[in-house]
Amino acid sequence: MVFDMKRIISRFGFFSGATYPFRLLEIFRTHPSLLSHIIIPILINLVLGIVLYLGLLYFGWQISQTVMVNLITYLDTVLTNLPSWLKTLDYFILGLIFLVRFLLGIILLILTGFILVQFGVILGAPWYGKLSEKLEKLRTGTVDVIEVGIISDIWRTILFELKKLVLVTLIALPLFLLNFVPVLGTLLSTVVGITVTTMIICLDFFDSILERRRLRFRQKLRIVWKSLPGSAGFALVCFLLISIPLVNLLTIPFCVGGGTLFVCDRVLLTGSLPSSNLLNDV
Repeated sequence: MVFDMKRIISRFGFFSGATYPFRLLEIFRTHPSLLSHIIIPILINLVLGIVLYLGLLYFGWQISQTVMVNLITYLDTVLTNLPSWLKTLDYFILGLIFLVRFLLGIILLILTGFILVQFGVILGAPWYGKLSEKLEKLRTGTVDVIEVGIISDIWRTILFELKKLVLVTLIALPLFLLNFVPVLGTLLSTVVGITVTTMIICLDFFDSILERRRLRFRQKLRIVWKSLPGSAGFALVCFLLISIPLVNLLTIPFCVGGGTLFVCDRVLLTGSLPSSNLLNDV
């Protein structure tokens, strides 16, 4: 029955991709020695998480409070100028204020979790790299590493982060302008925003295994795109796991390991991995 269920799920790429972070639990059960590779990253995430949540949540809360005060002041002005028979809008305004406060809180938590991932993956890279190598060895029977030297390795890492930043920045401005288009613009902005976020998540969690092969940035993007809808399912589950406060301190290693398993199963073992080209930059 378990085998049949796995076979059924595997036919639906999106749902199959969503299971990869949890597949690490079974591997840890059968290979408990691998747990040693996530202890230090979890401790790093714990310290980093405390700093980020105390810092960003405090300043973010101050900003959200300022936004709320300005909104309430504006709405009070609007209500004052309305006819008396429209005063019943007070309840609607209270509901709107509560909704805005709730959405600001959710956005703040998601943003904090996203920043935690960016720093956590970089700081925990040595241990995540070893975990990724062990998982690739278990899955494929071999580990491919193209050595480039420590200076080149650091430079590639910096370029990778900068290119992600440029990608997000180039898309963020049009998305911001889209919000000025009523309904359709906001909807389109939300869809594209989620798409870009999931793409960045895939790049982060696939990178341990892809970077060992020194692939270019565009090649990594192409792998994410060609792996749809599985990569979308994987990214959305990881997005949820990294957005839950405190829980995300423990789940980042599972997302990194799940990303390695995903690439092994859906890229390496299918023979769809592009060849590296070290004559070009990242």
